[in-house]
Amino acid sequence: MLRRALSVLLVSIVIAGCATTSSSFPNATPGKPLTVPAWELRPTGPGPFPGVVLLHGCAGISEANHEWSRWVRDQGDVALLVDSWAPRRVGKTCDPTLPDIPNTERFDDAIGALRFLQAKPYVDPARVGVVGWSNGGVFALAVINGPSLERARRRGVTLPEPGFRASIGFYPGGCYSLVQELVTRPLLVMIGDADDWTAPGPCVEMVEAMRRRGADASLVLYPQAYHYFDVVGQPRTYLPEVANHNKPNECCGATVAFDAGAFTDSRRRVAAFFGYHLKGK
Repeated sequence: MLRRALSVLLVSIVIAGCATTSSSFPNATPGKPLTVPAWELRPTGPGPFPGVVLLHGCAGISEANHEWSRWVRDQGDVALLVDSWAPRRVGKTCDPTLPDIPNTERFDDAIGALRFLQAKPYVDPARVGVVGWSNGGVFALAVINGPSLERARRRGVTLPEPGFRASIGFYPGGCYSLVQELVTRPLLVMIGDADDWTAPGPCVEMVEAMRRRGADASLVLYPQAYHYFDVVGQPRTYLPEVANHNKPNECCGATVAFDAGAFTDSRRRVAAFFGYHLKGK
């Protein structure tokens, strides 16, 4: 039955592909906002709908990102898939030989995306969530993290009220940098326990520390699952050239693989999490 469901999913990807609408918005960088391209997908009807900002990983926009945005739209939410790489012409920053962009820039993209959605008459400005993958995952965490928001305010970036309602991070990078900090909105982290690109340990430590300090944070650890467990059709592969914070002596390399069980469960959890926090279901 699972194999048949995945076949139907792959067919739907092809059928729904033409529904994507190109858009753009200014990010939140003070004094010199950058125009950031995005794809906006809107459910049928007048709304107002909840909104979800989607943030890609270090490899840039992928078909998996597009498929997730279509699925978000099909759940009844306006999906905004943000492309942080194209306007900066920095290439795919999984390559350790290419320069990375400052962390503030992707943060500012996410805030600009929130402003963009909140200005739409068919989006409820009080019901916007964010979801990010890998490199984008840490920014999905940062935009609901109290200290990150305070640092942003000090450089002139103010979160438009009431901010993001809830956040989801798929195998987020940078958990180690947030262990001593505290999210102020509900957070869900999903990661494989075999992930050798985003090590699960720091994410577990981060969520446990935040929970002890009263945060509404939870983590799902998928047994024997790797990075990209939600990328349908991704064979188990070792990528020798990608930068890896967990391998400082070797520099590079990580394993990626689709995991049907983890993927199916993650879809269920995303629907339930955003259903509760964005729709009150």
